[in-house]
Amino acid sequence: MKKRKRDSSINTCSDRVAVALCDVIFLLRRRRQLFPFISAISGCILLFFVAFSLLSSPPPVTRHRFLLRRHHSSFAVDSNFKTNTAFRVPENEGTLLGDLWGSKESKFYYGCSAPSDKFHPAQVKTHPNRYLLIATSGGLNQQRTGITDAVVAAYILNATLVVPKLDQKSYWKDSSNFEEIFDVDWFISSLSRDVEIIKQLPKKKGKVLNPHSMRVPRKCSPKFYESHVLPILNKKHAIQLTKFDYRLANKLDTDLQKLRCRVNYHALKFTDPIHHIGKMLVERMRLKTKHFIALHLRFEPDMLAFSGCYYGGGDEERTVLGALRKRWKSLHASNPDKVRRHGRCPLTPEEVGLMLRALGFGSDVHLYIASGEVYGGRETLAPLKALFPNLHSKETLASKYELEPFSSFSARMAALDFIVCDESDVFVTNNNGNMARILAGRRRYFGHKPTIRPNAKKLYKLFVDRNSMTWEEFASKVRTNQIGFMGEPNEVKPGRGEFHENPAACICEDSEAKARELLTPQNQTLGNHRKVDTHGSEAEDHLNDNDLDWSDMDYIDNGYTLQDKK
Repeated sequence: MKKRKRDSSINTCSDRVAVALCDVIFLLRRRRQLFPFISAISGCILLFFVAFSLLSSPPPVTRHRFLLRRHHSSFAVDSNFKTNTAFRVPENEGTLLGDLWGSKESKFYYGCSAPSDKFHPAQVKTHPNRYLLIATSGGLNQQRTGITDAVVAAYILNATLVVPKLDQKSYWKDSSNFEEIFDVDWFISSLSRDVEIIKQLPKKKGKVLNPHSMRVPRKCSPKFYESHVLPILNKKHAIQLTKFDYRLANKLDTDLQKLRCRVNYHALKFTDPIHHIGKMLVERMRLKTKHFIALHLRFEPDMLAFSGCYYGGGDEERTVLGALRKRWKSLHASNPDKVRRHGRCPLTPEEVGLMLRALGFGSDVHLYIASGEVYGGRETLAPLKALFPNLHSKETLASKYELEPFSSFSARMAALDFIVCDESDVFVTNNNGNMARILAGRRRYFGHKPTIRPNAKKLYKLFVDRNSMTWEEFASKVRTNQIGFMGEPNEVKPGRGEFHENPAACICEDSEAKARELLTPQNQTLGNHRKVDTHGSEAEDHLNDNDLDWSDMDYIDNGYTLQDKK
């Protein structure tokens, strides 16, 4: 009974509301005011939603999606990208955990490459009728390793070295000769006690010697040179070793390693014009900021093609990079997931930026970018620029007029980048190529200036999973994984990796000064705030001698295959 009354009441109420609305509409029609009435109601509703949105909290800023565009097409690196409000890069100026611009431990170490008493000078051991010529291969820094090892090979063979011939036929098509990049007179005079060096072959009976051309396998021991090359040299008197890069063993006795250091770190000086512009670029960076980071960014199309990595670009990326990859005829079909898991993929510009921010560098830090053509252009660099707005390069620091003498020569332009990277307060790289290795070793030799090499094997998983964690968790894991990859003394086990990267035989310790100073506490987590195992256990993820590295890509368009390197 009550239910019927309630239903009847509701129906009665509804009927009354309907009748009232009909009366209002009828009245408004009569007065022709229906449209103003509806407008007023709509305006009130709109004002209500505006007020509600202003009073509510703003939406979280999601991370900038990393885009690469080629021919107006875009793609995201993280194909599984999901918005996650927990992962936000802080907008503050960074929190440096310790001094990332230097190392307290570095003052106890110094470069030492003087020969021992057992090292025989050139005047005593050089045979008067033996001449060694070499033809280098690859880009500037790969050629630098060849020149360094050529001096050592000449010493092993008791031969006179002819000034090396630079590679002018490779991918870079650089016609520069030795004396247009390096100070040839200084090169000859500074090594005069070690090896006799001449600019060209002498004439014998009015005729220039015709050198016998041959090639030796990669990473040959001194005994191989003595048993296989020396007999031919004694017979022909002049030999030219072709494609000479990494043709000498990585591990040699101490005196030969120190000779390598004297060549690489002292004898190979850039010409005055290159040195002048390089120093000018450094000075202009110093005018902008007290400290700066130099980033060697290898993200060129051919670099990515060689690596066999995939960056989420779909069929277009596979087509473009796949076509470039065919230049290396002996490369197997790539397995991008496996390559990335093994740390073989160059970090993207965004990943480099995230790593640096996680290490504590703020957005106000100035970055000098040393790179070639970046795959994807400006849009590829956009996420890095969002993290570090102060980006510079030789093209932004110098005028076209100032760079004009160098701009047509890739090796000379690379030399300018080399100088800035060498002089930077912190050097960072996204790859494990020749320039990265050469500079890592050089910066160790000259005072252990901070050199950050990404531990790609460990970091790749973090980059993939970063949206499932907070920024604080991500940053903590990055700092932990980077222990042993920050350029600290003794972070790499002596003899591990390429000698040019870790010239342990040429670095001495001032044990007395170290004993006098209280050692840094060992309970910190990064860089000079954690004492790294002197046997390099923290850096076991560094490449070993058998790993295929990105230096192999210097063979592009050289007519070489990777089989030629064996």
